[in-house]
Amino acid sequence: MPDILAPDLDVVFCGINPGLAAAAAGHHFLGRGNRFWRVIHLAGFTPVEIRPENDRSILQYRCGLTAVVDRPTAQGAQVAVQEFVAATARFERKITHYAPRFVAFLGKAAYAALSGQAAPAWGPQKQLFGGATVWVLPNPSGRNRAFTVEQLVSAYRRLHRAVAEDRQSGMPLATRP
Repeated sequence: MPDILAPDLDVVFCGINPGLAAAAAGHHFLGRGNRFWRVIHLAGFTPVEIRPENDRSILQYRCGLTAVVDRPTAQGAQVAVQEFVAATARFERKITHYAPRFVAFLGKAAYAALSGQAAPAWGPQKQLFGGATVWVLPNPSGRNRAFTVEQLVSAYRRLHRAVAEDRQSGMPLATRP
């Protein structure tokens, strides 16, 4: 699945790995139950809800998309911790190269494995990753019923506000005194 990245974005949303349908079609967050596009719209990242087949248009809104692990699966839980660990150096180089202000991990599993933290908290993290401020957000997969759409929107809206504040200040949150 191709990344949708450009230099100096505000935020790169990082999925665990591509779903089978998304990988087959070549479009991010394609699954019929996936709530990603609706949530980022309602949280304020996009003025309209983007259709998965128009996923590249997210770049217009200073956002990008990637996955930590390239291997498609039916469920993110099918990705082994060792796959995340094996992807760490390559993934960090990618984030460093594109230099987004924020990197948002969608779900705790990938960030936990990459950072070595057993149970990272939701929201902003203290460490940078590839030079970017890290946020951990709930996974918007339709299989993740632990979070309602309203709860997802609230969590993503907090990131949207942090991005706006960061853009106004010109200094990344993680480096502020």
